[in-house]
Amino acid sequence: MHASQVHEWIKRDIHSLQGYTAIDQIHKGYSGDMKFVVGKHDKSYLLKCFGLNDMEQKQAEYDVLKQLESLGVKCSYAIEIGRLTGVELGYMVMTYVEGDDASDMLPRYPEEEQYQIGLEAGSQLRLIHQLTADKRMEDWYKRKLAKYRNYVEQYKQCGVRIAGDSRILAFIEEHLHLMKNRPNLFQHDDYHTANLIVRNHAFAGVIDFNRMDWGDPVHEFLKTGFFSAEVSVPFSIGQIRGYHHRNDPSERFWQLYALYVAMCTISSIAWIMKVKPDELSIMMAKVERVIEDHDQFTRSIPRWYDS
Repeated sequence: MHASQVHEWIKRDIHSLQGYTAIDQIHKGYSGDMKFVVGKHDKSYLLKCFGLNDMEQKQAEYDVLKQLESLGVKCSYAIEIGRLTGVELGYMVMTYVEGDDASDMLPRYPEEEQYQIGLEAGSQLRLIHQLTADKRMEDWYKRKLAKYRNYVEQYKQCGVRIAGDSRILAFIEEHLHLMKNRPNLFQHDDYHTANLIVRNHAFAGVIDFNRMDWGDPVHEFLKTGFFSAEVSVPFSIGQIRGYHHRNDPSERFWQLYALYVAMCTISSIAWIMKVKPDELSIMMAKVERVIEDHDQFTRSIPRWYDS
């Protein structure tokens, strides 16, 4: 991507960025979007460019960000969305959340600060979950079950096995009924330290709503076990307690949490083998760690929470 192209797009199509002073491309992340930080009048904005096939999904994301702004959620706020002239691309402009990835910074902070940032991350997530899905949306149980069955088939065909997977698969089958009659609320669906920003030793905001979905809010926490707990246990405990008004969650929360983590061990292997097979060893290490956290799923509450 040549910078001159982006300059031309802004001058011709993107009204909110007229008068910009700097453009820097972001190469981090798994999404296929082209991302740029654009400076204008001492403020920074995030510009995302994407294929027109994604326009419907991006419009939905834009609309959700507008709603989250009205709720006071600390996140990127949507400013402009449209189509670029002469190319098969759309664009979206958002405010840029200043700061650093929590995954990089949390280990450098005192444990009490990590915990306090976790409390705020949990309360922010609770705000996010105020958005409810359209009543016409299919039941969460049916949608999640269909996705899971598909992942199991991919897992069985991918040529890689998790040690003791028959026990995990049996545990999942035994507890699938817990997903019935769960609420259809907004899900960030990738809420963990790599998508949370901290600044001046405080929570600054959540970014990257690319994977947004609707369903059981407890499902949001499986990324806590898979990713955030590996970075900071105090933060992860704080996030769970912050979400639950600084209390420990219910037994039903932990039952659902363990079910979703177990399901994710299977889907993670199927996904990594399909998308980034060269990172299998990294993903397998995470999977083995969370299985150990739950004593091969003989316990619902992970060991790190009890610590």
